Amino acid sequence: MKTPLASVFLFAAAALIAAPIPKQSEKLPPATEKQLEQSQNNLKQLGIAIHSYHDAVGKMPADIVDKDGKAILSWRVLLLPYMEEGELYKEFKLDEPWDSKANKPLLDKIPKVFAAIRVKAEKGQTYYRGFNGPDTVFEAGTKQTLLSMTDGTSNTIMVVEAGEPCIWTKPDDLIYSAKKPVPKLGGLFDGHFHFLMGDGSVSGADTAKIDGEEFRKFVTKGDGMAQDTAKALGIEKK
Repeated sequence: MKTPLASVFLFAAAALIAAPIPKQSEKLPPATEKQLEQSQNNLKQLGIAIHSYHDAVGKMPADIVDKDGKAILSWRVLLLPYMEEGELYKEFKLDEPWDSKANKPLLDKIPKVFAAIRVKAEKGQTYYRGFNGPDTVFEAGTKQTLLSMTDGTSNTIMVVEAGEPCIWTKPDDLIYSAKKPVPKLGGLFDGHFHFLMGDGSVSGADTAKIDGEEFRKFVTKGDGMAQDTAKALGIEKK
């Protein structure tokens, strides 16, 4: 079994580094504690919504697909009724793609919980993304449940602050492969990023300090491999 993450995340969340921010050219003031807390709270709200959806439907949210199996709307849309956005949910045509004549105007109605903090993003874009690839929570074409996280919900990432934003209604998660580096993270806070675990806890780390090979064990949900949590998150051992 992997080492539980909750007991160490506060130490990792305290450190900040200077790194370039995608989609941003001008220099910004350092992130404030309020901004950091706001993003952590957003992720916690997403965790509550995901768990509520799971309890109601019996599975994890997944991208909405058309009759041919092509993803047309993000899993984020399915969470709307579970985050006090039921009226917005009713406006979507769930059998049409995100950029259809009916759905595209809804991009501007992005809920505050998905909106970018501190950095400038295009209207309707979010930095909160999941991972899509083998053995990930949002692996395309699969039905996932909390029980699918056989490594443990406290050791499996659901949502992360990505390095680059995407349109919030578009099915566009971070593509993960065991043969490639972990996708870019940390676009909101100069390389520091937060991530939501399967148990609803929120942790933080810095892209310059994480060990990619150890960190990727949090991205996969059932590899059965033990990892060094401190090494994965770049926490200096005392």
